[in-house]
Amino acid sequence: MAAPGRSAPEPAQWPRLAKLAASACAATVAELVTFPLDLTKTRLQIQGEAGVREHVRRAASQPAHRGMLSTAVGIVREEGPLKLWQGATPAIYRHIVYSGGRMLLYEQLRESVLGRSKDGGSFPVWKAAVGGLVSGALGQFLASPTDLVKVQMQMEGKRKLEGQPPRVRGVHHAFIKIASEGGLRALWAGWAPNVQRAALVNLGDLTTYDSVKHFLLRNATLQDNCLCHGLASTCSGLVAATMGTPADVVKTRIMNQPWDSNGKGLLYKSSVDCLVQTVKIEGFLSLYKGFLPTWLRMAPWSMTFWLSFEQIRRALGIDTF
Repeated sequence: MAAPGRSAPEPAQWPRLAKLAASACAATVAELVTFPLDLTKTRLQIQGEAGVREHVRRAASQPAHRGMLSTAVGIVREEGPLKLWQGATPAIYRHIVYSGGRMLLYEQLRESVLGRSKDGGSFPVWKAAVGGLVSGALGQFLASPTDLVKVQMQMEGKRKLEGQPPRVRGVHHAFIKIASEGGLRALWAGWAPNVQRAALVNLGDLTTYDSVKHFLLRNATLQDNCLCHGLASTCSGLVAATMGTPADVVKTRIMNQPWDSNGKGLLYKSSVDCLVQTVKIEGFLSLYKGFLPTWLRMAPWSMTFWLSFEQIRRALGIDTF
């Protein structure tokens, strides 16, 4: 019973709050488990960038190019093993907003707007794709400031080795510094490629998982259990990595570039300009820099998230996704 003078939440609100909490908790577990691969991916995506090449040439001890494994080993050897989790705090903040929002919004769109039946019947792939695009874009727009801080913190160890001064001292300092130098608007620097990337990743992840899971349930002898969830999440991780890596490269470079006093990027004018410069200078395949760690991260991330998410929902008495 609610306390006197305090109204209790409507019954219909509890499932929404529980779904939000379940997705945020599952995303936090997945993020912590796979974060070193995300850090490695970010470092790889910055390699070869126009504004970074000069610093690399000045630092004789720093190789100009590294692969995934050598980058990870180099971080451990040169910066320390805990640096593999540098930037994890804003990443968790991001997923509380992003994953919580995208999952809740997708379900609302799927069941209230796009019209899928409650029993999980046949649902056109194009409707799932629309739901995935919209929910991913809106969720990421809200979470974009935390992604900006995460990228900048992930690059601090590399900046130190290159002899550059540190930009931020921690999560809260990063938020305050960015806002004080460029205003609140600066917290959404790089939001366009960020939203584009999230929309594509969410399209691949949610659409694939939802479609594959219910296809297996309708056409195979599988039950709605961990095996079914694992197969669907394996497919969703591969599709999401393939669709999202080019936009992720652009997003990372725009967010990592230096800014002038007016909040304008010094290396790229826009996401399109970054895309053109990257392809022109480094070739088309540079858009897939970091694909291997991205996929190697998305595969276990997706599996950890979906398995955790489905089990947490069951524990809370909510129907499976």
